[in-house]
Amino acid sequence: MSKEITSREKDYSQWYNDLIIKGGLADYSAVRGCMVIKPHGFALWENMRDQLDRMFKETGHVNAYFPLFVPKSLFEAEEKNAEGFAKECAVVTHYRLKTDPSEKGKLMVDPEAKLEEELVIRPTSEAIIWNTYKNWIQSHRDLPLLINQWANVVRWEMRTRLFLRTAEFLWQEGHTAHATKEEAVEETVKMLNVYAEFVENFMAVPVIKGVKTPNERFAGAEDTYCIEALMQDGKALQAGTSHFLGQNFANKENQLEYVWATSWGVSTRLIGALVMAHSDDEGLILPPRLAPLQVVIVPIYKGEDQKNLIDARVHSLVAELKSMGIRVKYDDADHARPGWKFAEYELKGVPVRLAIGARDLENNVVEVARRDTREKTSVSLDGIAVYI
Repeated sequence: MSKEITSREKDYSQWYNDLIIKGGLADYSAVRGCMVIKPHGFALWENMRDQLDRMFKETGHVNAYFPLFVPKSLFEAEEKNAEGFAKECAVVTHYRLKTDPSEKGKLMVDPEAKLEEELVIRPTSEAIIWNTYKNWIQSHRDLPLLINQWANVVRWEMRTRLFLRTAEFLWQEGHTAHATKEEAVEETVKMLNVYAEFVENFMAVPVIKGVKTPNERFAGAEDTYCIEALMQDGKALQAGTSHFLGQNFANKENQLEYVWATSWGVSTRLIGALVMAHSDDEGLILPPRLAPLQVVIVPIYKGEDQKNLIDARVHSLVAELKSMGIRVKYDDADHARPGWKFAEYELKGVPVRLAIGARDLENNVVEVARRDTREKTSVSLDGIAVYI
């Protein structure tokens, strides 16, 4: 596969797709509208997820997990939510397959295995979560309830785009219950600020915070707060939302009538935002705090003697960098020339590249290349770890 990236100026959409595919973040799958997140992309998501998870827990939230399937009756009970997502829902109607008697080696849906009630594959989890919460909240002493879940959801999108809009995607969804409206509104704003802090300080992307118009609100919300980030094509991308749900998801049959609710979430769309905000025509540019690999070291040598000398110095450097919490790789594989490796790591957005040759060892220096500015500097090997 060619590593050449389409120019942003020539075709912005193709430029973005090239970065995702050729940068090793994701690939198309056998399921229309779904994607495969490759190891490089998933490591990036893990770093995002882990940092956000720390921030959620610092604000008093805990994690739980709720079922993928939602009984249709529960989904219907939340009228505004159901109406808003109805056209995007994937629905399970049968619980098994059987051998097709008319075509050898083929399977068919067993008509006798029809479910008594269809199951909606969650497009969001309000219905199943609030049905559970009604058993957990017996009085004001059980409040606030501050729960987040990391999960996947399915929204049957007809026009998809890798990371930005896919039929299945990964996300987190916080769902909280409060005794008063004031507490719920405070929670909604607090979590929006958490998202803004993460996107600005870890993704290095400035955002604008605001409130959606009534027509743009989340289905069932009284107010939807959002952060928007400006992409290189001059368009704004919604990067996170926090919803004040009022009492719309309270169960009117019991005490939950008086509970005030919020929900908030970000998804793997953040990876798309990161790509579009920073990258160039040479490949990805990843912020060091989130990059799966922060430093790569490439040896330049002729013969085993030079290689052995470089190995001895680099192995100690790698150990030192790892002890400092830096994610580093020494790429001494002989399957490719140094120039090819330089281009490959530039394409994948590794923030810092070191090139060390036999002459560098003699002079006690190393060449340091930054991915963001593309600047190259010679730095003393003795202080290289601190410099990085």
